[in-house]
Amino acid sequence: MLPADPDAPASSPAPLPPATPSRALSFDGAAAQYAAARPGYPPALFDAVEELARRPLRGARVVDVGAGTGISTRLLHERGARVTAVEPGAGMAEELHRSLPHLPVVRGDGNHLPLATASADLITYAQSWHWTDPALAAPEALRVLRPGGALVLWWNVSDHSVPWIAEQDARLRRFFGTGDSAHGSPVRPRDLTSGLHFAHRRVPWSRRVSLDTHLANLGTHSAFLVLGAEPARGFLAEERDRLAELFPDGTVEERYVVDLGVAISPGPPSHAP
Repeated sequence: MLPADPDAPASSPAPLPPATPSRALSFDGAAAQYAAARPGYPPALFDAVEELARRPLRGARVVDVGAGTGISTRLLHERGARVTAVEPGAGMAEELHRSLPHLPVVRGDGNHLPLATASADLITYAQSWHWTDPALAAPEALRVLRPGGALVLWWNVSDHSVPWIAEQDARLRRFFGTGDSAHGSPVRPRDLTSGLHFAHRRVPWSRRVSLDTHLANLGTHSAFLVLGAEPARGFLAEERDRLAELFPDGTVEERYVVDLGVAISPGPPSHAP
């Protein structure tokens, strides 16, 4: 196990900008890497979504907002949902359409959904609600949802109960110097200010990937993308050296806890196709 090194000097990149639209669109330049390296989600997550949303995904009309390259879109489709993807970034939308050409992709964002009123059974945000203004996005979700439909939010959060992941998190926070980690963050109540009651569930899971894929995954987080190539490359090279000692066979087990929140819109549930 690599020991934490609190006395090690941290690099000093320029301060990160806040979560602005330009930062949200920083993923466009790394769409292919994002599609290849980002983790998916376990089947147990979608079991929990069905339980908390009080309806099966099969046959449901689902709007996947901030769909990115389609990681969640694909899995929802494989569960039998009729999915429409909404994505603001041209590069991400292009990658999504390339990999899922049979599914509709609409350019837009959660603050102003380009969709008809009462047209969706579920609206999902996988890793993307934090890019919205909840004061705008929550009323838009309620407008587009059918009565009894569900607003579903989730995030993959690295499991910091695992020592090496906690140590990496500390290094990331020292490097960025702003509280950013690239490990994801649990849902905070103030991020869900919508007048809706959210039921919560935490779903643990893991995946085994190559060291190259692990580092590529880190590199697709906006905290790195807005810094530019050189500062990111320096940190990731140092991280490679550390992790190569810890995982000499070159395989990393990433452990996550998916933080899930589901809110039911007012009115009776609709199971209409």
